[in-house]
Amino acid sequence: MERTTSLVFLVSLLIIFASVLNQIRAHTCDDNSLGPCKNCDERCKAKHGPLSVSKCNGGDGMCMCTYECAPLLPDKVCVGAIDMCTDTCPLSCCDRLCAIKYKNGRGGCVDYVGYRMCTCEYSC
Repeated sequence: MERTTSLVFLVSLLIIFASVLNQIRAHTCDDNSLGPCKNCDERCKAKHGPLSVSKCNGGDGMCMCTYECAPLLPDKVCVGAIDMCTDTCPLSCCDRLCAIKYKNGRGGCVDYVGYRMCTCEYSC
């Protein structure tokens, strides 16, 4: 039983780690509306914060600013594990538990090395 618990724990940690990495990836945007290159870096940082990066486009002499922003894409889908799927908690039970634990969560039973894990997909 201890080996089963250890395996479930390691698989759960791997899934959680992967979902956290998916959540922390930054999205960048470009602002081309800052005008001529004079004082480009100061204007870029004043408008978009100290982590923004300015660049002067030599072709047209215009300032471009790259900064971290919210993605315009729909919500990302993350994966998390809750527990084992069993006779007392089959697919419908797993789906219900995921809906309770995660916003827009959906659950399913997935085989991992001979064990049936209840995994959840949810918006993150």
